[in-house]
Amino acid sequence: MEIKAKKSLGQNFLIDKNIIKKIIDCAEIKNKIILEVGPGTGNLTKEIVKKNPKKIIVIEKDKFLLEKLKSEINFKATFINNDILKISEEKLSDELLTVFGNLPYNISTKILTKWILFKGNDFWFDELILLFQKEVADRILSKSNTKNYGRLSILANWKLDIKKIIDIKPNCFRPAPKVDSTLLVFQPKKNYFKLKNSSSLEKITRVFFNQRRKKIKKPYFQLFRDKKVAELLNIDLDLRPQNIDKKTYYLLAQEHENLSC
Repeated sequence: MEIKAKKSLGQNFLIDKNIIKKIIDCAEIKNKIILEVGPGTGNLTKEIVKKNPKKIIVIEKDKFLLEKLKSEINFKATFINNDILKISEEKLSDELLTVFGNLPYNISTKILTKWILFKGNDFWFDELILLFQKEVADRILSKSNTKNYGRLSILANWKLDIKKIIDIKPNCFRPAPKVDSTLLVFQPKKNYFKLKNSSSLEKITRVFFNQRRKKIKKPYFQLFRDKKVAELLNIDLDLRPQNIDKKTYYLLAQEHENLSC
């Protein structure tokens, strides 16, 4: 019986065996604890299991798909029927998780942002191997002074090294989405710009990019009382948000934290 994807859950099931192999080859699986988000029909799950992980944790919001997968996987697995946005991932395991996910297009940025803004300086994962809509991946990878540059790139590149693996055509999925997808691998940076609270960077980027086509003078003065910080960081207030590089946003977040000390 063919399983019908639910549009409300952003489901597009990966069916291409070559792409599944490329995903599997992105990380060491043997004896690792694997978290898979949104396994769908389990095509990737079954290949992960063949690589002998120590354990696999599967999170799937669609109860029917999860129950079906349970009956097909003969392996030590934990099946969780819940929304990934409501899960405390750091409580799933005492060991670092290797995460695979064909993320639903409609909430992929929310999921990634949640993981980036996880409170604390420690990571609960050692690697993220994730599929995104290509347009979202382009935003994640974008650099300053380009049209795709924005909050997502600044946040994602703060704590993580990001590598693009491959673009994926719609016919690799069922049903075929209307857009291309991209496979990205994220690894925690050994050294990243330390902030007291990740919400500082979230706030800075939200305020600055609220009107991305306008000069940064107005959002700057929403956050800072005078020009001291702009002068300290050598920021031209006639620039637009996309003209400011990532490190400057991290420094702005730090200076904003210092105001409340």
